[in-house]
Amino acid sequence: MTHRSSDGVPVDDPAEIGRRVLRLRGERGLTQRQLAEPAYTAAYVSTLESGKVRPSEAALRHLADRLGVSYEELATGRPAHLAAELRLRLTDARRALATGAPEDAAELFRTAHEEAVTHGLADEQADALLGLGDCLLESGELTDARDRFAAAERLLAEQPLPRRVPAVRGRATAHLLSGELRYACYLLERALDELDAAGLHDPEALLLLYTASIAPYMDMGAHARAAHAAELALALAPRVGDPALVAGMHRGVARTLIAEGRIAEADASLAKAQELYRQLHIRTELAHCHWMRGYVHAQDGDLGHAENELRTARDILASKRAALFTEQVEVELADVLRRRGKTDEAEALLRPLLTAGDDEQGRAGPLGAGRGAVHAGGAHRLLGLIAEERGDTERAEEHYCAALSLLERSSAVGDLADLCRLLGDLLRRTGRVEAAMDAYRTGLGHRAAPGTTTLGPAPATPPM
Repeated sequence: MTHRSSDGVPVDDPAEIGRRVLRLRGERGLTQRQLAEPAYTAAYVSTLESGKVRPSEAALRHLADRLGVSYEELATGRPAHLAAELRLRLTDARRALATGAPEDAAELFRTAHEEAVTHGLADEQADALLGLGDCLLESGELTDARDRFAAAERLLAEQPLPRRVPAVRGRATAHLLSGELRYACYLLERALDELDAAGLHDPEALLLLYTASIAPYMDMGAHARAAHAAELALALAPRVGDPALVAGMHRGVARTLIAEGRIAEADASLAKAQELYRQLHIRTELAHCHWMRGYVHAQDGDLGHAENELRTARDILASKRAALFTEQVEVELADVLRRRGKTDEAEALLRPLLTAGDDEQGRAGPLGAGRGAVHAGGAHRLLGLIAEERGDTERAEEHYCAALSLLERSSAVGDLADLCRLLGDLLRRTGRVEAAMDAYRTGLGHRAAPGTTTLGPAPATPPM
């Protein structure tokens, strides 16, 4: 068990402290008596240096003063103020991630993590791992991102649950981006239930979890749960001081408003988020706001404004080398381009997303089952529509079937139902009526089970 002083500083075991006192005393040319007096004896110092006694806090403070070092350095072996300096470096790394490329920020997080490990600073190790996880999410390296978040969660295992919530949210986001929607929901709901059971109704932790749960709920068709999560997030926002969390809440809530047809309210919510992100200089999240505003305009039939917003989002994300998010927004831009009659441009945008490997733009591609599965399904769906419009029914069917395989694994029921309708219509037009009926039945089955049947009971509602 780690011993701590009255001000919370962890204290090493007696053998380590003894070796440290002996080394420092030798470097300063002091005898045991000179180090000990007037409060202690040479015999006490000898016993301490041999590691046979655990020194009291008062004794350590006396020895530190005689040796000319800080109490923390003598107790832990860490240079004075190291933890504070590491916190500043982690803040700089966060700023680098907000404004620049994830791989540049990752290097800053990595060096901070190595130093935190060297000096046994568990909190700083965990925060560096959280930062590395966020960098890996942006670059699309989802398995590595999950590993970093899981490692941070293990480091914080003895900390209160609210301290571990960012790691849980990170893991859930990585699973969501991989297309594992149900497991993302499970992680978030389990954390919400644990917070409620422990009476830990921390506003920031709750807001982070409710906001993160909106996207997987919506993709699974669990719209009632998404709307409830959005309502709770809105109620929590006035109690939260972190503007980035509040901005994220507005962005998440906008998605539920779009689903309810409340387009003007959704756009207003996104405008609030956009302004906060602009003030905070968080470019990735600012790009997400442009991305969603493009989606709002597309839903409202304003394809010109939709294209402009999506191009802005893509340009910001590409300049940050946020590979996975760039590819995902390109799928939605291709949809708008196709609807505007720019079919060749849409197809040219989509094909590399499903076939490209690493390239000069830093992509980790291609989109697929373990990486951006929902958007990969969307890309195949669009290529199927383009092929069908050109009269190439065989190629269209291939793309629809590829999309179906991806979306079935991800449980994105709304997209699945629409895809089954497209496939059924294609099969019916080509004379395969029985196969068309099977496709329609599959689509109806997905539509009839809106993502809630295997999620279990909804999380308990905290006292507000």
